[in-house]
This record gives sequence, structure tokens and C-alpha cells, in this order.
Amino acid sequence: MSSTRHPMSGMDAFAPQEIATLVETRGVAKAGAPTATTFVLGVMAGAFIGLGAVLSTTIGTGSTLGYGPTRWLAGLGFSLGLILVVVAGAELFTGNNLIVMSLVSRHITLGQLLRNWAIVYIGNLVGALSIAVMVWLAQWWAQGDYSVGATALTIATGKASLGFGVVLIRGVLANALVCLAVWLAVGGRTVLDKIVAVALPISAFVAAGFEHSVANMYFIPAGWLIKDEGAVVRASGLTSQQLAHLDLGGFLTNLVAATIGNVIGGAVLVGLVYWFVYLRSETR
Repeated sequence: MSSTRHPMSGMDAFAPQEIATLVETRGVAKAGAPTATTFVLGVMAGAFIGLGAVLSTTIGTGSTLGYGPTRWLAGLGFSLGLILVVVAGAELFTGNNLIVMSLVSRHITLGQLLRNWAIVYIGNLVGALSIAVMVWLAQWWAQGDYSVGATALTIATGKASLGFGVVLIRGVLANALVCLAVWLAVGGRTVLDKIVAVALPISAFVAAGFEHSVANMYFIPAGWLIKDEGAVVRASGLTSQQLAHLDLGGFLTNLVAATIGNVIGGAVLVGLVYWFVYLRSETR
């Protein structure tokens, strides 16, 4: 029998146990990265998610396919954001919830974990807001006879109108899917593997209407910036009473609730569960 190694040997996806070890090891590196590097990569991730949201909004405008298919296609468009984060390289707060695995394995301290989360969160906010401001200045919202702006305004108003508890639970569900997407992407060995791994979980959370804190750092400010554009408001058909929710209070309520829910969904339901299954015996 020939001992020559098959050219495709080693090209299968990593096994779950191997993924757990990779996530844990990368968490240590992320927690120890320099502040400036972490912040800049955080800004990039926020901008990437914002660009995915721009594409998602555009795809969802004027569709005649029906609610479900339109939402799913918009979700596929939104997947661009996490694909850029994973493949191009950036630091996303919601994905970094998985660093909790390095904490419970005692490879990093709680201070290191919270430091990474804080720096990345602020960077994500800056990046997402920068995209919201740029598309506003570019009058992206005027395209399609203001229908693109109407879609953006409707999305923002809907999110800002949700109750705290609703956003929190939707946030749990959203980041469980986001962290599973990151988990699957770590298991892939090629760029195509990672793209496919990201696309389905991310399109699922968008189609289902779940709440992602970093996405909402773009969606709500983007709508807020155009709420005084008369042509956009008329195209949206929204009333002044509905638009009243789109203010700083509505934004902060959504962001706080989504953030808490995202941490529960990502750090607890994915990170801690997989640590318990695959890594707990290594820390005894």
C-alpha cells in the first residue's frame, strides 16, 4: 500500500474539541493584546457590521418576495459584516464573549476579560456610528425615491420601540447564533468554509428579528439621523407618535438590553456550555 499522503488530508473541518481549544487559546491572545491594536480592530469591526447593515437594508427595500424570503435575503446580506470580521480580521464585542472560556480555564483574569470587552465595545460603537454618519452624508437614504431611507427609518423606529425585556431575550437568541457562527468559522480551514459557516446562523438571527447590540449601534443612529427628512418620513408612512420613540432614550434602552442579552447568549449559552463539555476536565 502506498504511504503517499492524499493531497486533501487534513482539510476536513476541525473537530468540536479542537475548536474549543482554538477558541480558548485565541481568547488568551485577545485578552493580552495592546490597547491601541484592540481598539482599532474594534473600530473596524463596528464599521464592518455597519456595512453589512447597509447592504441588508438595501436588499430589504422594495422586495415583493414576501416577509420571510425578504428577511432571509436581507440576513444573508448582513452576513457580510461578520464575514469581514472573521476573514479580514477585527474585534467584535459579541464574538469576543467567547473569551469567557479562557477565563474559566484560568488562563486570563476577570480584569483582562472586562478590559477587552470594554475597549472592543467602545471601538465597535465608534466604527458603527462612523458608517451611520457617512451614509447619511452620502444621502444613501435618498436612493430608490427615498424608499431606502424609509426602510432604514422603519427598522430604527421598530427597534427603538421595543420593550426592555423583549430586547433582552431577543439579544440572548441573537448572540447565541452569532457565537455559534464564530465557533463554526473557527472550525473551517478555508475562506470558503468560514463564509458558509457564518452565513446561515447570521441570516437566521436577522430573519428572526433578534437583537444584536453592535448592529443596533448602526441601525438606530442611522434612522435617527434621517427622522427629520420629510421625504423619507412620507415614504415610510410613520406617524409622529411612532417616531417619538426614536430618541436617545430609545437608543440607550435598546443598547443596554441587547448588550445584556448578548452576553448571556454568547458567554453563557455558547462559551460556558462548550467549556463545560470540552475543557472543564483540563482545569481540574
